[in-house]
Amino acid sequence: MFKKIIEKGRKIILEPQGSVLSAATLIMFMIIASRVLGLVRQRTLAHFFTPDDLSLFFAAFRLPDLIFEVLVFGTFSSAFIPVFSKSIKKGNGHAWGIASSVLNIGILAFAVFAIFMSIFAKEIYGVFAPGYSLADREKIAGIARWLFAAQGFFVMSYVLTGVLESLRRFLIPSLAPLFYNLGIIIGTVVFSKDMQLMGPTLGVIIGASSHFLIQLPVAIKSGFRFKPRIKIDEDVRTIGKLALPRLLEVGFLQISKVVELFFSSFLSKASYAYYTFGNTLQLLPVGLFGTSIAKAALPTLSRDVDDREKFNKTLLSSLNQLIFLALPASVFLIILRVPVVRLVYGTEIFSWAATIQTGYVLSTFASGVVFQAAISLLSRAFYAQNDTKTPVSISILTIIAVVVMDFVLIRVLKFEVWGLALAFTVGSVFQCSVLFCLLNKRYLRLKYTILLKPFVKSLVAAVSAGAVMFLILKFFDRSVWVKRLSFLTQIEATKNLPFEKFVLDTRYTSNLLILTFVVSVIGLFTYFIVAAILKSEELGVFLNLLKRTFIKRQFSSIPQKETENVIPTPAETTD
Repeated sequence: MFKKIIEKGRKIILEPQGSVLSAATLIMFMIIASRVLGLVRQRTLAHFFTPDDLSLFFAAFRLPDLIFEVLVFGTFSSAFIPVFSKSIKKGNGHAWGIASSVLNIGILAFAVFAIFMSIFAKEIYGVFAPGYSLADREKIAGIARWLFAAQGFFVMSYVLTGVLESLRRFLIPSLAPLFYNLGIIIGTVVFSKDMQLMGPTLGVIIGASSHFLIQLPVAIKSGFRFKPRIKIDEDVRTIGKLALPRLLEVGFLQISKVVELFFSSFLSKASYAYYTFGNTLQLLPVGLFGTSIAKAALPTLSRDVDDREKFNKTLLSSLNQLIFLALPASVFLIILRVPVVRLVYGTEIFSWAATIQTGYVLSTFASGVVFQAAISLLSRAFYAQNDTKTPVSISILTIIAVVVMDFVLIRVLKFEVWGLALAFTVGSVFQCSVLFCLLNKRYLRLKYTILLKPFVKSLVAAVSAGAVMFLILKFFDRSVWVKRLSFLTQIEATKNLPFEKFVLDTRYTSNLLILTFVVSVIGLFTYFIVAAILKSEELGVFLNLLKRTFIKRQFSSIPQKETENVIPTPAETTD
């Protein structure tokens, strides 16, 4: 019995996923697990450190992340996997030679930049975050030097990730981010008391090394062998050529992130922590609905690219379903921003002022969740047409516009840190709208009244659900009655109202959790009911999917050897 369990586990780990469906299901589950553990990580940090301290910790990532994402992530996310997958057909020796060459180039390039940036880290952060004091910038630079070591592990780890995903072994690469988050949590809990911010910094190194080490045995078992040599052959050159547009885009994206740090440093020491915390929360629905649906749709879009009717049907049905799922998540985060922030980050040292500021950032980001998620799918529609230039160009133009808006909102109009989130959201709306209009002009060629009808139905249902959620949340929250509705108790008809029996004191976590859960469930039911009244086709599709999955246990047949060439969109990040 024990032998069978071991053998079964070995097969799950080492054998490739047999279909796109099994791989997509595994990836989606791991996305959820990774995002949830990411929230636990942030909660742990908020428990041990004040927002002022955490701003310095988060700011320290900016320089190492810039170098890593431009030099490494852009290459492996858009170029390495498709070239390596094709090279396997020429023989394993050739494929492993490509992997070794790319790994060595990555290590060498990263090492050169990391050493240079480490030496001048204090001066660079003087430019990146001039609003911080000299002592704070020295702390940031000191942490950043250690974080470069962690990113070095990621350089090696992402090669292994590319190799394993090319071989359709998705389990271990999907588990790796969990170990990264666990490393930070362990480092924070174990070392923070004595080492302060060096505790989570050490945790990052532990997590990054774990991210690499958990993939190494399976990669070796699959045939990977490290060779200390660089051979620039045709395939390696192809990787470089394919990576160039993405590198340019990632470069601009990293500049925008530096600008966010730059302007937030002038607001207050804690502002960057508020911004980071709010961004972390809104990335959950964006990744879950945007990335997963976009990845699932790309193979079909690519296959039907020569059949305009099928292409249009796949794109529009996927887009409408994405909007149908993302809109209630957006409303949930807007209406329940304060309860969500309190439940996730509400520790003793995370003040009410910090909760309010993070809530403003979260709700502003949440307003653009649907557009951020849609960008993932719309960009892939262009990729299916072998057009990477258009989405990249629009992304770069959007980033430039967002940087300009950052300056206007923060330095001219004097907005708080949520102004940075507002600029990002406006940019997402612009980018999504331009992509959609160009797609319709070039490929869909349909009337906008037809295209927007499903969106309007979902929007009406979402607004209705949001209104119901808002009223229920305020009616049953004791603090609202005490602060804003106390005048009602002076009215003769309400004097005998059993006030204390139906309201909840949300100062207690259990009551806040109950109220948040009840409001969410009622809001979801309201969304479905209004969608049914409006005869939303997306509701029918969603309910049929639930019925097939959980009642009949049936899945659509998918060819076993179907593969996908995934190129991340401008809206995606590695966070």
